[in-house]
Amino acid sequence: MADIEKITHIGLVLAELINDLRQIIDSARSRVAATANYELTAMYWHIGNRINSDVLNNERAEYGKQIVSQVATQLQEEYGAKGFEERTVRRMMKFAQLFPDFQIVSPLVSKLSWSHFLIVMPIKTSPESVSRNISPNCHRRKFSFANCKNPLR
Repeated sequence: MADIEKITHIGLVLAELINDLRQIIDSARSRVAATANYELTAMYWHIGNRINSDVLNNERAEYGKQIVSQVATQLQEEYGAKGFEERTVRRMMKFAQLFPDFQIVSPLVSKLSWSHFLIVMPIKTSPESVSRNISPNCHRRKFSFANCKNPLR
């Protein structure tokens, strides 16, 4: 009988240990994903802002189209095609244009993914409205970007 109790006890200890380790791993993975998302989305804002202000002087000159195309090509050559297509670079520019103050963007970026911002950008809402209304709805309820569309519209 003692051997059965030891085996049962070891099984319970192992099950509890595995459960605790899962929580540690899942928590760390979640923090890593949140950090990576923040940095990626912030990078997109900074790229868009730099192109808008430093290169194009916030104007839509004809030469700007050529510059954006060349920037996208160069970034793709150096960093790979994914994420630096011309269309994506233009979205970065629009992101920085719609949310010109990084002090407002920064807390939103910590709660919303790039995909959330892609949904928000065509809605023509103010950064303050995103911060006040959209961000809490998506973040608090942990909506994926696909499920976040309904509260936004």
